[in-house]
Parts: sequence; structure tokens; C-alpha cells
Amino acid sequence: MGMDLEERVAELERRMAELEGASPAAPDVGEGDFWALDALKARHPVTQETDGAVLFTGAVRVPTGHRYEWQYGLLTETLFEDDWLDSAESFAALGNPVRLRLLREILGGLRTAAELAALEGVGTTGQIYHHLRQLTGAGWLHTTERGRYEVPAGRVVPLLVVLTAARPVT
Repeated sequence: MGMDLEERVAELERRMAELEGASPAAPDVGEGDFWALDALKARHPVTQETDGAVLFTGAVRVPTGHRYEWQYGLLTETLFEDDWLDSAESFAALGNPVRLRLLREILGGLRTAAELAALEGVGTTGQIYHHLRQLTGAGWLHTTERGRYEVPAGRVVPLLVVLTAARPVT
């Protein structure tokens, strides 16, 4: 039949937000809540002619207070045409517990090798520099002035996506 009162109010709020130039608030992320997937499927449906797409996105604030917004997607056919071996170095760089800890600490505000070397359990200064070189070579870090390390803005959300994907599915 028609929309119930709650649906009508939500639709009116959405329209008002559009008229005011603001986007409506995103729904809470919850189990069984597929609003992002539904939007992706509407834009890139899986049909007999098309293979769909993969999308990752995020709007985050890291412990230092910096905010990052990022969205990236690829058509499924592009992913299957690519050489997956090209991703091995990036995954290998992340496949070390000390490197993951260094990334976390850098996102948390530690920026120099000396600050990182003061942490318990990360190894010698030489070992830390080795890990930092591996992360830099794979694009997960870059250096700024005076030997300060940071995760490039365009890699913050992808890093968090990879960490999310690696979590056990419950």
C-alpha cells in the first residue's frame, strides 16, 4: 500500500537535506544493514553482461585527531584481468607483527625512528629502519621533513579496510 509514517518522515528529511544542500546522515553501520552494498549494486549490477564491482570506503578519525575520507572501487573484470602478484609486496609488508605495530603507532602520533625505537618489543634501531624501509617501499609510509614518517592520506582508509578484512568473520 502506501508508506508508513516513519518512512514518510524519513523521505521528507532526505528531501529537506537535499534542498538545504546537505547530505542526509548515513545510517548506522549494523549487522544486516546493506545500504552501501545496495547503492553499489544499483550503480554496477551483476547481470549476464556485467560482473559488478568492488568498493571500499571510509570516513575516519585517527588517534591524532586527523580525519580522512576515501573511496575507491574497481570493476570486477578489471580485478580479474590484473596480475595479482603485483600486490604481493604490499601484503608482505603488512604481514609482519612489528610492521603492523609501527603503522599503528605512527597513526597514533609517533613520527620518528627514535620515538618508535623507544617502544618495547619492536627491535633494534637497525631492525626498525628495515621495517620502515619495507613499509615505505610498499607505499604504506612516506617520509616528511626531518625524518618523520607518516601514512599517506590516500593509504589510511585502505589500511583500515585491509585490517577489517583480516578480522575473523563472526
